[in-house]
Amino acid sequence: MSKIKVGISIGDINGIGLEVILKTIIDERILKTCTPVIYGSSKIVSYHKNIVSLPDFQFQTVRGGDQAEADKINIVNCWNDTVNITLGKITDVGGIYAMKSLEAAVKDLSAGHIDALVTAPINKKAMQLANFPFPGHTEYISDALGAKDSLMLLVNDGLKIGVVTGHVPLKNVTEQITKGKILDKLRIMNESLIRDFAVDKPLIAVLGLNPHAGDEGVIGEEEVQIIRPAIDEAKKKGIMAFGPYAADGFFGAGQHRKFHAVLAMYHDQGLVAFKSLSFGSGVNYTAGLKAVRTSPDHGTAYDIAGKNEADPSSFRKALFTAVDIALNRREYEENRANPLVRNKTKFDVDEVLSEETA
Repeated sequence: MSKIKVGISIGDINGIGLEVILKTIIDERILKTCTPVIYGSSKIVSYHKNIVSLPDFQFQTVRGGDQAEADKINIVNCWNDTVNITLGKITDVGGIYAMKSLEAAVKDLSAGHIDALVTAPINKKAMQLANFPFPGHTEYISDALGAKDSLMLLVNDGLKIGVVTGHVPLKNVTEQITKGKILDKLRIMNESLIRDFAVDKPLIAVLGLNPHAGDEGVIGEEEVQIIRPAIDEAKKKGIMAFGPYAADGFFGAGQHRKFHAVLAMYHDQGLVAFKSLSFGSGVNYTAGLKAVRTSPDHGTAYDIAGKNEADPSSFRKALFTAVDIALNRREYEENRANPLVRNKTKFDVDEVLSEETA
């Protein structure tokens, strides 16, 4: 079986993206695991490798992901311009070349020239200055791959949290919480857990929107009128979803350990808990796409850009997660063609059901 080809977009050239990329792929385990393909510029890579003090860093340039060779670090030159790097600064240049890298990588991803994509961090303001017409990576990639919907899923060992609403101002969240949208996110999460993470019978916890999950309508009616009916409908469709749970008590009591994944209603409700429990080792995964895309759980970190202080742990985790998911998808497709006995879930379904009805 051929090694997984992992494309890497370099993100903002003024941030820590290339630093964590280089610190990751210099690890000898990487070439044993996958074939890395960096989309950017050999000049930019050479500039950053001097910052990271990697004089023996070896790579080859290729025209595209389809030309990438195993056991080598491959770089696709997406431009020949001489670029002005301003470390630690928000500039339109940072946004322009982040966009060029991303466009080239996603084009190859869509064409099947690479098996997965790991995106280094971008800065939303810099992308705005470059006239990037999307809120972030997730929306752009979903659109480019023709996905009607996708799910931001934060992943770590034993913890997966998705969100119904992503990069939405808090004042607009309530109007976007609908039964249909919750059902769509639950469907994507359930399918992803089965196909991408090899979970036989996923158990999904759903959080409420209001404090104390609304206290049966005393502190908000969304749980009674929208969220609970969505959960009931999901169960009718064969999705083992439970809730709604009050977010504070749910994580405080460690209930997340009883589920394969958690669906939060809005960005910070899910990400505050996730980053508190796993910051630095978490991965952002876009579920629901025809291709695999991950990213680290941190930003451009302009304050330490160029100082050789960035920790590559999250980017390394994002790369290995992308490889694992791509391999799981291969195995899933093979199993569908030649059905095999799947492993049973280690989670106790009966225990969750008994607590739900207690």
